[in-house]
Amino acid sequence: MSLLANKIALVTGSGMGIGRAIAIAYAREGASVVVADFNSDAGQETVALIQAQNGNAIFVQSDVSKEEQVAATIKAAIDHYGRLDIACNSAAVSRGSGPIHEYDREVFDHTLEMCLTNTWLCMKYEIPAMLANGGGAIVNISSNASLKGQAFNTAYAAAKSGVNILTKSSAAEYGSQGIRINAVSPGVIRTPGIEKYFEEQPKIAEGLKRAAVMNRLGEPEEIAEAVVFLSSERASFITGQILSVDGGGSIK
Repeated sequence: MSLLANKIALVTGSGMGIGRAIAIAYAREGASVVVADFNSDAGQETVALIQAQNGNAIFVQSDVSKEEQVAATIKAAIDHYGRLDIACNSAAVSRGSGPIHEYDREVFDHTLEMCLTNTWLCMKYEIPAMLANGGGAIVNISSNASLKGQAFNTAYAAAKSGVNILTKSSAAEYGSQGIRINAVSPGVIRTPGIEKYFEEQPKIAEGLKRAAVMNRLGEPEEIAEAVVFLSSERASFITGQILSVDGGGSIK
């Protein structure tokens, strides 16, 4: 039997990369998926990929750093499917890189907004929808940069560290009400974003490619498998945890 049969799922930032892989994996496991992304063309492409595999999905254009758009996204999910069972908060945009003393305040604030505040805003609206339905599961996407820091990527590392504590604290608040909240912490994953980062920071690229003890980059689908597990009843006694999917990068 499919792990997520008859579940209604939301994936933010699912127009490409890790978010797209998660949306496709959710649909493969039987969930109906709300694909949310600010890029309409990319989001519609994800929906088309799901439908091509006989999955069920709709697209909602949404910038989840804007509270009114988050509220509208959750409303669209409930209006179309009747409820919300699962959410994966994957959307993140990091503009800053370089020495911390050279960061502009605008860049630092924008990174926090797009990597931490947006996750909180999503949870603010996902949780009431799940409480109304008797419970659910939320998986936030963190980063191994949050576990031990990452030179020249400090704002992003700090924001994702905040996602970890947001995950743990909220799990403690809602565990007794039937909502499990966990996070997956990817290592270096082969996504369009990381390829662009490699181009911008070639000196850092080689070190990141050797970051895992398995001596390779991870694939978006490998993150998706962990997210599916944490979203499913196979993880029914797991909450408040940060699961690194990193080829052993966090122990190297």
